[in-house]
Amino acid sequence: MIELSKAQEERAMRLHKEAIVVDTHCDTLMQFLPQGYRRPPARKLGERSDRGHLDLPRMIEGGVTCQTFAMYTGRRAVVPEASLVALQMVDKFYEEIEANPGIVAVTSHEEIVESKKQGKVCGLLSIEGAEPLMGDIGVLRVFHRLGVRMLSFAWNYRTPFADGLSARRAESKLTDLGVQALEEMDRLGMVFDVSHLADSVFWDVADVMKRPFIASHSNCRDVCDHARNLTDDMIKAVAEHGGVLGMNFAPAFVRKEGATVEHLVDHIDHIVDLVGPDYAGLGSDFDGIGPPPTGIETVDKMPNITRVLVQRDYSDEDILKILGGNHLRVFKEVIG
Repeated sequence: MIELSKAQEERAMRLHKEAIVVDTHCDTLMQFLPQGYRRPPARKLGERSDRGHLDLPRMIEGGVTCQTFAMYTGRRAVVPEASLVALQMVDKFYEEIEANPGIVAVTSHEEIVESKKQGKVCGLLSIEGAEPLMGDIGVLRVFHRLGVRMLSFAWNYRTPFADGLSARRAESKLTDLGVQALEEMDRLGMVFDVSHLADSVFWDVADVMKRPFIASHSNCRDVCDHARNLTDDMIKAVAEHGGVLGMNFAPAFVRKEGATVEHLVDHIDHIVDLVGPDYAGLGSDFDGIGPPPTGIETVDKMPNITRVLVQRDYSDEDILKILGGNHLRVFKEVIG
């Protein structure tokens, strides 16, 4: 139970309503695909559900402005099946957008800001793991034309571009193709995501890239010792590039036992103490994790993060940055 005074509660709700709340990762698109032969999708975006973590009614209730919808295709390697599944997710994304006037698709910073002015939720497409690209930069350009504005090169396993965490024993760097893809992403205006990369690849990215990059759904390894979290030196490198860490709600990444929303904010505290308030954001991983921490179980509970930030005496300016302003800064610079 987050105990606030009446004045604190009023301030928290005012700030949450004012904020452009940005979440840089969810896996909800998978749940909108058919679940098997002649079986309908598990859920629809526009229908409030007691299943999963996220749908449009609960996003509206939670005050989310911009939700990044990741396309995760699993360990399909570089075979057409990964591309097919990703294209099916693109199709389902736009089908759900067209069916629900309360949400719009966006591909730029300006469109996100405009959706807030119109009182609408907006959705941004990302690819989690580069398997759908089949090792071809031309396919990267095709997905950009389809609206994808964020990409990670690996989901734990090796791709033609880089190694993920489960291939970290190789202590590898970006491949030549990976470097070429980063250059093309810079030209196109796509945000690069280091979540899931092997540590050695992270450091190669930090050496190669000049513009901001993000860890869309990763926390602080010093607070919770998990390989998917970033070390303090990594956090400093993200900050030096002007990037952002999106806080992941997976309990295993938050605290070893008994994770709560307060423990999630402990990671924000750590980032702020280490590098300042300009580099922390939200990246829930909703619908890609098990039961989230107490107090932030579903997307409609997002205001509880703001309540804890108010309780801990964060300034109005810093709260607005953490809720979405920091990610918006990156989007403005990288994707326009």
